[in-house]
Amino acid sequence: MTNISPAHTDSAGIVLTTRVAGSGPAVVLAHGGGGGIDSNFGGLIPLLAADHLVIGSDYPADDTPLTLDGLADALVAEAVAQGAQTFSIVAFSLGTAVAIRAAVRHPERVRALVLTGGFARADNRARLNVELWARTLAAADHAAFARLVLLAGFSAEFVNAVPEDSLSELVRQLAADIPGGTAAQAALVATADVRADLARVAVPALVIGMADDLLCDPANAREQAAGIAGSEYVELSGGHIVMVEQPDAWHTTVLDFLARQRNAG
Repeated sequence: MTNISPAHTDSAGIVLTTRVAGSGPAVVLAHGGGGGIDSNFGGLIPLLAADHLVIGSDYPADDTPLTLDGLADALVAEAVAQGAQTFSIVAFSLGTAVAIRAAVRHPERVRALVLTGGFARADNRARLNVELWARTLAAADHAAFARLVLLAGFSAEFVNAVPEDSLSELVRQLAADIPGGTAAQAALVATADVRADLARVAVPALVIGMADDLLCDPANAREQAAGIAGSEYVELSGGHIVMVEQPDAWHTTVLDFLARQRNAG
């Protein structure tokens, strides 16, 4: 992606790093907690950019306290600053709550939602997971954090298929690549609640769950779909980090939905 706005601060003091690619109807990306635009959407961006203006904003790289309203408003402000008056939002995990809040707070801007691996309110297992994230990060135990990511972020089948002699290197790589701001994002996962927003979403929505998701049980995605009138629900195999386990199926599902929305418009 082309770096256009490396440091934009909105009125709530949330600093985003924004890059754009392509041209056409705009798509805004909303990444998950402990992720980023490249890690969550790197494989999808060139496919989207073939016929869309793709706007991807990384959340603050420090532990600036985050609120759902502030982050939703910041993403919308960035999209408008990049020339997008209306747009779809493609969101992952925590980003799905941000996208839902953006659609409710800015109905004149948001045209459609694609919500993957998300929740209306994090369930007990998800909150326990992010509590452990916070503790390992506070202790600067990055190897423990990496192990938590492997245990919850991927399906049992995926982790058990890693060659035994490669597992330590995978832990090392994950530990070395923890994005800044992960602790603040984990705190937002623990408190975000968009259950009351679901019935107020008035745009086409596709909700995608993962059948083997150990971090965000697919029941959470089903709750999103049940609460958004007229939404579509698709369940893919694999664990939470769908862009690693099932990239082709995920890309096809997202692109097909956006193509149908474009044709309908």
